[in-house]
Amino acid sequence: MQPIIIVLIILVVLVFIALIKTIQVIPQASAAIVERFGRYTRTLNAGLNIVVPFIDTIRNRIDLREQVVPFPPQPVITQDNLVVNIDTVIYYQVTDARAATYEVASYIQAIEQLTVTTLRNIIGGMDLERTLTSREEINAALRGVLDEATGKWGIRVNRVELKAIEPPTSIQDSMEKQMRADRDKRAAILQAEGVRQSEILRAEGEKQSQILRAEGEAKAAALRAEGEAQAVRTVFEAIHAGDPDQKLLSYQYLQMLPKIAEGDANKLWIVPSEIGDALKGLSGAMGNFGAMGGGNGAPAPNVPAQERREKPSID
Repeated sequence: MQPIIIVLIILVVLVFIALIKTIQVIPQASAAIVERFGRYTRTLNAGLNIVVPFIDTIRNRIDLREQVVPFPPQPVITQDNLVVNIDTVIYYQVTDARAATYEVASYIQAIEQLTVTTLRNIIGGMDLERTLTSREEINAALRGVLDEATGKWGIRVNRVELKAIEPPTSIQDSMEKQMRADRDKRAAILQAEGVRQSEILRAEGEKQSQILRAEGEAKAAALRAEGEAQAVRTVFEAIHAGDPDQKLLSYQYLQMLPKIAEGDANKLWIVPSEIGDALKGLSGAMGNFGAMGGGNGAPAPNVPAQERREKPSID
């Protein structure tokens, strides 16, 4: 009885192992390569799969999701013979599990070496300045080469990024000095431009001020002349309205003579010819005044001349 029990136990264990090897569960976004007697049979997709135990074997399980692989810094020589270290990051995805298994031994290593050689070819045709400012161009060129080469491997390169470009230390120091000089130059230019604009604005302000001042003075002179003309017109109208006689005009003319002679600079002044007529009229007026006053210097009474002539004298 005991040998039969042992045989049964062995059979149960073998059946259990066979069931385990028969049922294969593949996770989502994964694939498995099945070989039968060492030869490729089929690719297992996600879900529950049945294989022949002890005949079919799982060669490789491949993740079909997009992968990110950073590569260590690689020394690359530029066109102007400068060595720069470039860090790259590759975003790839396996599209054909069979090709990724059988077409290349290690697609990760193959992508890395292909990236290094392609970078050296691209950077070798650029100088340092263009290398530092042409990341998008380098990424596009690198992705095109990698995508074309890895297509037969069942790999699709989605994106290539240059994580860092590090020039030599001496070049970095020179670049920092150049950038500092450029900043100082721009600061000096901006300061000079500011001073120039300030001077221009100040000159414009002075120009406008002088123009406004001149306009104000011109308007003031015009208003002053207009006022003087109005005053002369008013005086002239008042004189004509009062109908002055020759005696009053002669007296006013003599009053203006001292004003004509005012000032230290008036060394010589011309007496008009009409002054004689004014003096004659004034002397005649003074003579009549003396006759009316009786010669004693007393003012004559305000009596009309006709009445004075007709009034008889009293003895």
